[in-house]
Amino acid sequence: MLDTPSRANDRHKPDEEANQQPDGQVFLGGKDNPLLAPRGVHLINGKLLVADTGQNRVFIWNGLPTQRYQEPDLVLGQTAKQHTDRNAGGKVNAATLMYPSGLWSDGNRLVVCDAWNHRVLIWNHWPTADGQPADTVLGQPDFNHHEPNVKGVGTTPSARSLYWPYGVDYAGGKLFVADTGNRRVLVFDEFPTENFTAADQLIGKKDFADRDYDHTQPIWPYSVKVGPNGEIAITDTQYYRVLLFDSLASATAPDASPTLIGQPAIDANGQNQFRWFPEANTLNWCYDTVFHQGGIYVADTGNSRVLRFDSLPQQNNQPADALLGQGTFNLGIENRNSIKASPNSLYWPFHLAIDNGILAIADTGNHRVVLYNIH
Repeated sequence: MLDTPSRANDRHKPDEEANQQPDGQVFLGGKDNPLLAPRGVHLINGKLLVADTGQNRVFIWNGLPTQRYQEPDLVLGQTAKQHTDRNAGGKVNAATLMYPSGLWSDGNRLVVCDAWNHRVLIWNHWPTADGQPADTVLGQPDFNHHEPNVKGVGTTPSARSLYWPYGVDYAGGKLFVADTGNRRVLVFDEFPTENFTAADQLIGKKDFADRDYDHTQPIWPYSVKVGPNGEIAITDTQYYRVLLFDSLASATAPDASPTLIGQPAIDANGQNQFRWFPEANTLNWCYDTVFHQGGIYVADTGNSRVLRFDSLPQQNNQPADALLGQGTFNLGIENRNSIKASPNSLYWPFHLAIDNGILAIADTGNHRVVLYNIH
């Protein structure tokens, strides 16, 4: 088990409800290459992809791991699996990464948010070699640039530029990128095949040059996910909420009015709604969502739990139906008030993925991935 701190000022204890929650399968990466603060996870066709964010690399397992430790089949961002340097210890290029985060793949194409290089990398075909360079870059004019909005902090954004892109999804022929530092989501109407492709649409801003604060828009959109019927969930971290839209058309409308998870109104921004302890309808530094069987899971990172809504909320501030990581909705302590992690505890869950009845959680504070069977 991994030793982790707890908060002494929260004296609530897990109750018997905790024993009813399923244990997850704990996965720590390769024994010689353990994970460090992974912030991205993706499942596709029995394959597991993990953004090992703290060590500037993406690992790929061509089959789901069956043990606590299992060596990866492939690494991207480094020339060898044991290497960990930012940009592989050199200058930025098509094969390097700096703090990668969100991932998406259809089993052939692969998209990685190379967040601190302020770009998104695309592999047109499934990688087959360690350190394989990407084919396409978004957010930068070429593979050798890496400043925010191309020219650095303070530069006005454009339809082609990025500033800390942390989240990505693809659905309905469109690529969605959470351009977090520019407080917007970019939409590419076709899958990009050329460097520096301009986005066609955007969510959260009136035009591509705007990045001002506006509480009616995403303040810090860390993640974007698209549901099976075109629903869009934007996890707005700094306002402790998820913005839920019925469709892309409703999200891009000038008078966009999302349903809110975690807050009662569009101008509300309370951490756990300014309460001392969390409840079934509050959030604290949320970072991701994933749609599933007509409902949605929410990574309530600051409360070290994952909330489950069995149906998509139709009104603001709807309480969750169930949770993982805590024994009660009123508990928000890392690893359920224990100094050690367990198979049913969480410590800062950042990212979620579901495929074929398996839920994968990037359990960042415990430096691991936890796999749950949710059939």
